[in-house]
Amino acid sequence: MPPPRPRNMRPNIVTEAGVSTRLNQYWESIPFLTSAIVIVCGIIYLVCLLFGYDSFAEVCFLPSALVSRFQVYRIYTSILFHGSLLHVLFNMMALVPLGSEMERVMGSVRLLYVTILLATSNAILHIIIAILVAYNPIQPLEYFMNECAIGFSGVLFSMIVIETSLSGAQSRSVFGLFNVPAKWYPFLLLVVFQLLMENVSLLGHLCGIISGFAYTYGLFNILIPGTSFYSSIESSSLLSSCVRRPKFIVCTGGNTSGYIPTHSSRNSTSGGILSGNVWRNLSSLIPQREVSAQPTEDSRFPGRGRTLGSVQGQADSALHSDSSLQARLLDNSSPDQPLDSSAHDTAQPLLGGRNSAGNVATVAAGAPQNQGANASEEEIKKLVSMGFDRTQVEVALAAADGDLNVAVEILMSQQG
Repeated sequence: MPPPRPRNMRPNIVTEAGVSTRLNQYWESIPFLTSAIVIVCGIIYLVCLLFGYDSFAEVCFLPSALVSRFQVYRIYTSILFHGSLLHVLFNMMALVPLGSEMERVMGSVRLLYVTILLATSNAILHIIIAILVAYNPIQPLEYFMNECAIGFSGVLFSMIVIETSLSGAQSRSVFGLFNVPAKWYPFLLLVVFQLLMENVSLLGHLCGIISGFAYTYGLFNILIPGTSFYSSIESSSLLSSCVRRPKFIVCTGGNTSGYIPTHSSRNSTSGGILSGNVWRNLSSLIPQREVSAQPTEDSRFPGRGRTLGSVQGQADSALHSDSSLQARLLDNSSPDQPLDSSAHDTAQPLLGGRNSAGNVATVAAGAPQNQGANASEEEIKKLVSMGFDRTQVEVALAAADGDLNVAVEILMSQQG
């Protein structure tokens, strides 16, 4: 019987953190630029509230003012001002998860550049559409030219499109009620907000969606600089105090190869609008994530993958495992047939140099399967009892180098 615990000892003292501690931990988990935007928008709203400024006529995005008086500053001041507490609260609550994920992938300076680029493209599209609607010969409508829009939501809609492309999901949940195809998710949000809320800028949100798709399809590649551009900004003395902060994410420290499309060539200083896979991406209906040319490790299958062109200096066990796997994949014989010694002999030159048709044919003809090369009979029976096919079990165990857990993951992914 354990000794009685003192009465004044709290059993879960580590997990019983106060509200302030939890809020502080949450705030510290938000990267530098995302938290800076939240602070700036919050302070601007509080200042406007204290001084009773609620017209926003001088700072809002007004297409007629930009066209007639060329007040370009409105493009950037309009995204920092908000009209009500719910307006700024909802926008910042949406920004924190979206901005945090993108900033961890892209870096703080890169995300700042992309945010400015998205705000600028949103404004240009807004003006073009407003002019076309106002001066069309069929039914002129000047409402959009005189619409005074404020808020960060236009950039947020662009981020929603980019994040959807980043996630690679085929469907998204709408408020946890039902799922829709990922490509229609931003448009459904646009319709829902337009129906449920008042004074919502339809054109501002729509331009945000269009800019997001343009970015994911690579149409802004010509405007995206290389990593050296961001590194030079991070190394400047003006940002030295910011870079030293723990929440700041440098461009070289984040996932620069990212799954967010930036520019086609990772090693070049700038991209081109006709380079890479831009036009192939345009033919796709769903934004696809750009894949780096260098091999990357899949989180579902840990470990280093091996190919037929590997070097001769590999360990003998790895060599035997790979040759056995290739023989299993190429052989159509019975799984109970024992392994012939010629499989290893013919696999040796196949792994050592350039592949040839004769070597492959030799392996395919004389390389039956071996049940005991990478896994014991007991492990095979254990997986077969789980409902997997024996041949698939043997191949999966060979690919996993006898690791039972990895083999189960491979089999489950094949089942899915």
